[in-house]
Amino acid sequence: MAASYERGLAEVGDGIYAYLQPDGGWGWSNAGLVSDGEQTLLIDTLFDLTLTETMLAEMRAAVPAAARIDTLVNTHANGDHCYGNQLVAGARIVASEGTAEEMSELPPAAMAALVAQAPQMGTLGEFFLRCFSRFSFEGIEPPAADETFSGRLELRAGGREVRLLEVGPAHTRGDTMAWLPAERVLFTGDILFNGAHPIAWAGPVSNWVAACEEIEALAPAAIVPGHGPLASLADVRELRAYFEYLYEQAGAAHRDGLDAMAAAERLSLDRWADWKERERLVVNIANIYAELSGAEPPNPLEAFQQMAELRAHLDAAQG
Repeated sequence: MAASYERGLAEVGDGIYAYLQPDGGWGWSNAGLVSDGEQTLLIDTLFDLTLTETMLAEMRAAVPAAARIDTLVNTHANGDHCYGNQLVAGARIVASEGTAEEMSELPPAAMAALVAQAPQMGTLGEFFLRCFSRFSFEGIEPPAADETFSGRLELRAGGREVRLLEVGPAHTRGDTMAWLPAERVLFTGDILFNGAHPIAWAGPVSNWVAACEEIEALAPAAIVPGHGPLASLADVRELRAYFEYLYEQAGAAHRDGLDAMAAAERLSLDRWADWKERERLVVNIANIYAELSGAEPPNPLEAFQQMAELRAHLDAAQG
C-alpha cells in the first residue's frame, strides 16, 4: 500500500476509497467510501461542515453514485469523525451503542464556546487553540444515529459485505472498525494513528492491544487508519509494540511512585521518538495507571490540562 500522502481520495480497492487529510494531527482525520453500482456507504465525516462538503464534492466527482449516500457509519464519537453528519442527508446513520451515547457528550456548540473562551484560559487555552483553531464549529447540528449495535454487525453496499467490528472501549467507549472481507480492506477508525502518538480517552489500553491483535489476525491487504497515511500490518505491529513498551515503562514508574506527568517527562521514547503529538503520552500513561490501580482514567478536561502542561514543558526544553 505504498502511496503518496496527499489530501483527497485514494483508491484502495475497486470502488473503495480512502479520504486522507495530511498531516493527520489534531482534527485532521481520514474517512472512507465504499461503492458498488448505485449503492454507497460512507465511513465517517470530518470535523467541520466546510471540510466535509469539500470531501463529499470530491467523492461525487469521482463516484457519481456518491451523490446519494445510502449508509453512513461513524467509527467513534470524536467530532473529527462525525461533526459533518448533517451534510449526508437521507443516509441511514449506523454506530455502536457506545458511540451513539458518547456523541452527545461534547456537542459542537461546546467546542465553539471553548474556542471563544480559550484566550482567557492560560496554558490550557493556548494548547486548545493550537489543536483546534483552524476548524469552525458554528452551525453544526449532528443528527442522532438511526441504528445502533453492540459487538458485530453486517451491512451491505450493493453486493459488497461490510462487517462492523466493535473493539472499544479503547480510544473511545465505542470504537468500531469496518472490514470488507472479500476485498481484505480495513478502515480502523482511530484504533490506528499512523505515525503519531495515539490517545486513550477511554481505555483500557489492554483492549487497544487486543484490537491490534485482531487486525493482525485479519491480515488486511489495505489499511485505512483514522489519522495518517495509508498503513500496513507493520504499522499495526509497531503500535502494539508501543503500547507494550508503555505498559512496561509505566509499570516501573508507578512502582517508583511517579505521577503520570513525571513518568511522561522521564520516559525515553526509543524508536517512537519521531512520532507526532508527543503530549498525548501523558494521557496514555495516566490511563495505564488507572488500569493498574483500578481507578478511573482522567476525564477529557483533565486530560487536556495534562497535555497542555506536557506540551509547554516539551516546547521549553526545545527552545
